[in-house]
Amino acid sequence: MGANHSHDMTVPESPRSVRVAVLAVIVPVAVATLAAVLFLWPDQPKVPGTEPLKELTGTVVGVELKPCPKPEPGTDEDGAGARRAAPTDPRRCGDAKVKLTSGDEAGRVVVAPLPSDPGSQRYSAGDDVELVHLADSPDGIAYQLSDHQRSGALWLIGAAFALAVIAFGRWRGVTALIGLAITFVLLLRFLIPAIMEGRPPLLVAIVCAAAIMLAVLYLTHGFTMPTSIAVIGTIASLSLTGLLATAAINLTHLGGLSDEDALNLDLAYQINGQGLLLASIIIGSLGVLDDVTVTQSVTVNELAHANPAYRFGQLYRAAARIGRAHIASVINTIILAYAGASLPLLLLLSVAQQPLGDVLTAPAIAQEIVRSVAGTLGLIAAVPITTALAALARTRAHTDTDTDTDTDDDHAYDVDTVASDAI
Repeated sequence: MGANHSHDMTVPESPRSVRVAVLAVIVPVAVATLAAVLFLWPDQPKVPGTEPLKELTGTVVGVELKPCPKPEPGTDEDGAGARRAAPTDPRRCGDAKVKLTSGDEAGRVVVAPLPSDPGSQRYSAGDDVELVHLADSPDGIAYQLSDHQRSGALWLIGAAFALAVIAFGRWRGVTALIGLAITFVLLLRFLIPAIMEGRPPLLVAIVCAAAIMLAVLYLTHGFTMPTSIAVIGTIASLSLTGLLATAAINLTHLGGLSDEDALNLDLAYQINGQGLLLASIIIGSLGVLDDVTVTQSVTVNELAHANPAYRFGQLYRAAARIGRAHIASVINTIILAYAGASLPLLLLLSVAQQPLGDVLTAPAIAQEIVRSVAGTLGLIAAVPITTALAALARTRAHTDTDTDTDTDDDHAYDVDTVASDAI
């Protein structure tokens, strides 16, 4: 098959012209991202309102259950509203004795009422819990249970996750964990505080996404040509995702404030709801885009190594077939992820027995549809964009080191192939 090729069957390194072209894109993006992060980095957040409540930890040493109080007469004609609001589970009525494990009074046993609100958690002896100390409570309740203490369990789960990643990925797994840590730092220390401080959510999300992309991709996959191609493909696809999401939000007149949390943020901090929705779409799309662009770039690189005689059209078509299979599974993953996150809302809408048309056009569901469609279109575009860039870089490398050159007809065929596959 390959007997007619007398030259070395290894893929040459990218020529200087390709490296310069890639750096001409990567370096300005990196410099602009760093400057934007430094400029937008939030100051120490100032939480409006009263002083924060004093939080303590403790262990439940006993639970004393009491008869649930009878519902008070309701204001409705049949009192149904009052009956629904009254606690009916006897395990939610009573007091818990908690031994404090933090604070100045560590070791003291205090009494806190069991929360009886609908959906509140149940507590039993031996549970590690978190409490809130109410110094000036009008009803005389000094301590209140707020939640279970999960730090120990979460550390154990996190350690198991880290060990599994390192055991399988070895050094690559270590760099992946470092990249994950950088992602959390940028999300928790930059993105969220900057939005809470009043910075434009869309601008902050774009800068944060660019910083995460550059840091994580290069840290995880190294400073290589395939990684750089994946970065450029991610930039292009993420930009397209943002444009599509903006157009879809404006077309559907979504305000981005469809749930209680968003409404509270708007009331307390006057945050732009549409900008917040766009920011969530961009950040949510980034992780899957990284996966697709890296896969396509590495696929082209491996195909070129497997058969250095491949030209642009052959590399593109082979890698595009893999990309189409990848996208087909990723699209289902995205839809299921959004459906799982919205499952409680879907259950409520199902119980209400609303017509399907009304359910789909409701703001909460419409937002998820726009989020899914914009993210999916960005993913679909990422395959031809990244594949073409990676194949072009490899073709230039091969052409610059091989004495055999393609004819104009070959180039015309390659361009037609790209166009047909992209469609």
